Amino acid sequence: MDEDATTNNLGIAETFNPDLIHAIFKLVWKRRAEKGSGGNEDIDVEPAPETSKRNRSTTANAGALKVSCELLRIFVTEAIRRSAFIAEAEDAVVIEPTHLERVLPQLLLDF
Repeated sequence: MDEDATTNNLGIAETFNPDLIHAIFKLVWKRRAEKGSGGNEDIDVEPAPETSKRNRSTTANAGALKVSCELLRIFVTEAIRRSAFIAEAEDAVVIEPTHLERVLPQLLLDF
């Protein structure tokens, strides 16, 4: 993989835009809230007395978004690297979706 493709001029690895990741998270939280499950059925958290389950909003702080962006960057980079390895073994010039499908189960277990 070309090192210039993953780093900018300062040598810092590029990552996903935190605003984009936050928007994705908010969309998922909104959809879960609309379904009524909230996604927290296994988590037993006692809310503060002044809040109810209906008026609490789900938020993410800047540090959590930064870490999430970095985790996604590493995950995508590793998926591409493993898919390229499979494609190279098959003498393919282009990474096909089937290459990704073959590496995805082990990749998910590794993460």
